[in-house]
Amino acid sequence: MGAAMTKINDLTGREQAFSAAARRFPQAEFTIRRLMRMSEDFYDLCGELAEAEDALARVPQSARQPEERQREWQELIDCLANEIGQALAEHGGWKPGPGSPG
Repeated sequence: MGAAMTKINDLTGREQAFSAAARRFPQAEFTIRRLMRMSEDFYDLCGELAEAEDALARVPQSARQPEERQREWQELIDCLANEIGQALAEHGGWKPGPGSPG
């Protein structure tokens, strides 16, 4: 039963990672899925993006200096999105355009 639960958690994490990247690069969904299968580094970037977006959403307004924490998380998100965009461009799945992240 433990292995089945881990598999479910892995699938959920994989879908969250994919969704985070696909929200920013919807025209590159096929390439995102392919790179996630082929490259552990790319998969990790997408997972880190999902985690950073989640952390940004959970910054409590009652925290000390919430604007600073939000800014820090947003900077990390922007950096990760830029790295993902570069990887997609290198693999032919995305071309930067006006208003594109990265």
